[in-house]
Amino acid sequence: MRTHPCPSTGKSHGACRGYVVDHVVPLKRGGPDRPENMQWQTTAVGKAKDKVE
Repeated sequence: MRTHPCPSTGKSHGACRGYVVDHVVPLKRGGPDRPENMQWQTTAVGKAKDKVE
């Protein structure tokens, strides 16, 4: 969050309503648990993606 603040609030701390942090390459597919493999995603898109993965 320090390098990529919350899209809805612009803050680099605290809750980010309506968004979740998503791994670009899923951990179960060998993606690293590192900031460069993470992105903000809306909650709705995150839930839809989780159903597929």
